[in-house]
Amino acid sequence: MATVSSFENLSHPTRSELRQFAELFMPLFQASSEEARRQAVAALSQCENMPAAVALFIGNQPIEIAAPFLIASKAINDDTLITIARTQGAAHVKAIVSRDCLSPEVIDALVALRQAEPRPVAAAPVEQPAMPLSPMPDLPEMDREEARRLADEEALRERIRSLAGHLGRNDEDRLGLRSLSDIQEALLVRFARSREATHFATALADALSASRWLAERIMLDLSGQQLAITLTSLGMDFLDSVFVLEKLYPHLAKVQHNVSRAFLLLDALDPEECHARVEAWCRADGYTYNPDKPAAAQPAPAAQAQAPSYRFIRQAPLRDLKSVNRAR
Repeated sequence: MATVSSFENLSHPTRSELRQFAELFMPLFQASSEEARRQAVAALSQCENMPAAVALFIGNQPIEIAAPFLIASKAINDDTLITIARTQGAAHVKAIVSRDCLSPEVIDALVALRQAEPRPVAAAPVEQPAMPLSPMPDLPEMDREEARRLADEEALRERIRSLAGHLGRNDEDRLGLRSLSDIQEALLVRFARSREATHFATALADALSASRWLAERIMLDLSGQQLAITLTSLGMDFLDSVFVLEKLYPHLAKVQHNVSRAFLLLDALDPEECHARVEAWCRADGYTYNPDKPAAAQPAPAAQAQAPSYRFIRQAPLRDLKSVNRAR
């Protein structure tokens, strides 16, 4: 801490002083207790000048130590942030996303990092062969009646179990559904907080594996209904969804019955209906926007005339979202 305090007192450290601090700090840090490490990192988070090697060293520490530095430090440059995001886990990435200011280069790197993650593939269900039914042995009439009664009772129990499982389904079970990763959810919340509609649309398109045009079209529904449906379908945390809607559509932040309009809007949605609607939007988007399809594979004009047309109607450019919200 004495070394850190001495460095803090240098308003404009020279290159020699930066190098000397780097040589002293790292071995002292490794020999210190965990509490001393936390205090040192918290103090250095407020410094505006930092040797790049020290910044990378601190950023690669366990997240419980590195988090304050990754979130608050102004001395850490974009290249170091990108290196840490690529080499550390999702917790470090979430801390980086929480910074007050991210450059376009860092944002592009975070989005590219998310796109490079392997997508889980649901295994096809394996059909189990049906058990052969053995013929019922000859039983007295009373025994047969008892067997039927027991069989009917067991069938009724199975029916009740299936209904109970349906009514009490686990919303955390998202097998086969589009789901937000931790990085995607953190990016959406961050861009909503700073009202960066353009970056929010990019992150939303990535989450949907759809075109940016579809993401913009969803956001241009100024009632917030379409975005609420989309966030519900993607499995975003309920309170995070409320926060996003309130930030992007200020009229949804007004309080009714002790909760905001955004809360009431999300609470009224049925997840199953949301999944169906979002899948329909993505299918329609795939019909109208497929940049990877070669030109030679396009249908002939006659075939195009017979093909169904799947189009959305563009109402306003996305850049007008803020001005329309101000008018509201």
